[in-house]
Amino acid sequence: MQVPHNAVVLVADGRKILLLRNEGDGEYPNLKVQDAQEHPNPRTGDQATDSAGRSASASSTGTSSAGGPGGGEGGHAGAARSSIEPTDFHQLEEDRFAAEVAEMLRKQALARKFDKLVVVAPPRTLGELRKHYHKEVEDRLLLEVAKDLTNHQVSDIEAALQAA
Repeated sequence: MQVPHNAVVLVADGRKILLLRNEGDGEYPNLKVQDAQEHPNPRTGDQATDSAGRSASASSTGTSSAGGPGGGEGGHAGAARSSIEPTDFHQLEEDRFAAEVAEMLRKQALARKFDKLVVVAPPRTLGELRKHYHKEVEDRLLLEVAKDLTNHQVSDIEAALQAA
């Protein structure tokens, strides 16, 4: 795809963004870095204070000798126990970062800092960004590329966009 002159290219994942502007033309892009940010994502032990819990649910299939539900000793017959899936704090932080990036794009779109936008991000990050796009951002969006290119050279990003 040809990226028009002066279009903004956002390359993002859940932890980093690279904001580029095409100073070349559509046929020969020349992406220049405008901004680069890395969002900290601490280790799980620094984000969580407890491990996942367990839950118990009682079944009312039996009756106790007193005629009440629960049956058996102490009313525990039929109780099922299961573990609760642990919270993925890293993913929550990456989703929060994607929402912050979408908010930054909204502010820039409303301030008319760009007319055309290309977003390059891994599929999960792209999906999270889409949830938060403002109408002004959507109106300027030319292309979304579902790839993780945050750790690539600018020349690799230019080549990937030309191939898209």
